[in-house]
Amino acid sequence: MRTIMPPPPDGDIIAIGMDDSSIQIYSGQEDEVKTKLKGHRRIIKGFSFPTSLTVLVSSSADSQTITTLGPPPAATFLAFHPQDNNIIAIGMEDSSIQIYNARVDEFMATLRGHQKRITSLAFSHVLNVLASSGADSLLCVWSTDGWEKQASKFLQMPNGRGVAPFADTRVQFHLDQVHLLVVHQTQIATCEVPKLELLKQWDTREASAPITDATYSCNGESIYVSFEDGSIGVFTASTLRLRCRINPATYIPPNPSFRVYPLVIAAHPSEPNQFALGLTDGSVYVLEPLEYEGEWGTFGPSTTFGATGSDQHQR
Repeated sequence: MRTIMPPPPDGDIIAIGMDDSSIQIYSGQEDEVKTKLKGHRRIIKGFSFPTSLTVLVSSSADSQTITTLGPPPAATFLAFHPQDNNIIAIGMEDSSIQIYNARVDEFMATLRGHQKRITSLAFSHVLNVLASSGADSLLCVWSTDGWEKQASKFLQMPNGRGVAPFADTRVQFHLDQVHLLVVHQTQIATCEVPKLELLKQWDTREASAPITDATYSCNGESIYVSFEDGSIGVFTASTLRLRCRINPATYIPPNPSFRVYPLVIAAHPSEPNQFALGLTDGSVYVLEPLEYEGEWGTFGPSTTFGATGSDQHQR
């Protein structure tokens, strides 16, 4: 045992940092260890229980981690300020956003404007704003200077077909920190912040299944999109033109009794043609074009575009 954190106000929970870099959450009232938290790789250096929210902030030599504890409303998304990682935006189940300063252990602001739980947050250090999205398909932009709302818009369906249906919506800033990628089960779209001016849209009428996730490539030139049928689309970021489609048979082993598809997609931080997929069966695949193809879409759109992949056990 290395570090002990006393309980938060009006609570009986004690956080205990262990030699193996885990954290044990102990209940004094029940006299038992309630749960064991893992995530750090080096010795725990300290804890902080915010006074008005059931979260535990822990730090070690390798990283800082936030874990939600206790009753709802639960935290649903976290984002660290890019210029001060002591400032954390915490999206909540009750649709609010809490701005927490870990250095002084206090909440700086509570942002309200969404109607359903927060599903994504993204900071822009160029514009000094926080972009948020929720399960209400609403997009908001907040100033990080005074935390006032600068703009808000519901995601629209193409061709004047009304507001997009309520569903988890995610946002990600481009490398330029001005253009925003919006991901919804019905579409991907790009907007210009802070006014949330719509630039481009691509919707799933051109696909065979809903979108599960999407991300910019590390150089910002491509967007990788995963679908519920297991296929992957590679788009040109500036135009949202589909360059190629990767057939799921190129990376998912056949299993007629169990439907497997990607839930999350992540771009490699330095290889623009490489990305990872987290699948519903718990496996992780890393895909890149075949060597002779060079990059995605070299020979035009294709439903059988080749790919090389490695699962989590091989890589």
